Amino acid sequence: MTDKTDEKYLNTDTEELNNICDECKDEDESVTQNLILTGFKLCKSCRVSKTIFPL
Repeated sequence: MTDKTDEKYLNTDTEELNNICDECKDEDESVTQNLILTGFKLCKSCRVSKTIFPL
């Protein structure tokens, strides 16, 4: 019984770490790094642009 619940959480975690930016929809390695650091799924370039132009 616990194996099924562990698999469910593992699948949702894997889907969340898919390296696809929420802003530009490009795949980049920095998306996972920024998700861990800031909690947002942004690539490096989108993070810089959000820092400079926060609107």
